[in-house]
Amino acid sequence: MRRWRESLLAVAMIGLGLGILVGLAAATWLGAAGSVVSTIALWAGMAVPVVLALSRSRPMGLLRFRAIDLLWGVGLGLMLRLVQGWIEGADRLPAIATLDGRLPDGWWWSELIAPVVIAPLTEEFFFHGVVLVTVYSMFRRSVGRLTAGGAAIVGSAALFVLAHSIVGTLAPGEVVALALVGLVGGLLVMLTGRIWPAVLLHVVYNAVGVMLLIAGTILA
Repeated sequence: MRRWRESLLAVAMIGLGLGILVGLAAATWLGAAGSVVSTIALWAGMAVPVVLALSRSRPMGLLRFRAIDLLWGVGLGLMLRLVQGWIEGADRLPAIATLDGRLPDGWWWSELIAPVVIAPLTEEFFFHGVVLVTVYSMFRRSVGRLTAGGAAIVGSAALFVLAHSIVGTLAPGEVVALALVGLVGGLLVMLTGRIWPAVLLHVVYNAVGVMLLIAGTILA
């Protein structure tokens, strides 16, 4: 089995870059449909390196699931959402923009399925699977496990925030919250050796955000 090394990291960066460029072009030129195409392009840019990586080899234990992963994911996901609310200091619930009292067409995709199901899986396997594991593998022997692990966590989290900031405008509080999600997710993968705690954390974090959004829309 081939190790995840420099060539895979290069493919991952190219895939992410192409996904962002195609997504930005779609958002500019396709009007209302551009946001959907943009999101799909970004996911495809991340999914291709993930599939390539897993077809080459599978790091020992990375895909293993244990019951405690559910506890880590739910607990830390809820905690980070509370921290995000405190950082942003919101005085009211967010809400989905409605038209004549009706939710926009496709809201279930953009506000529910995409952020709760597809985004956590794609992003966690890319940033905290491929990128984090590859960076750690590249530097582990030269600088030691602790330093390599720290660099992998910080590097993957920085790339996670950068990708989100490029495809959408983020307030300072959102940047800090995303950085925390990236850092805690990366730390979970490094400490457990498994990807699922980070995936579940991301799912719970986004799902709580969606529930607050729906509650705010109903109560508005």
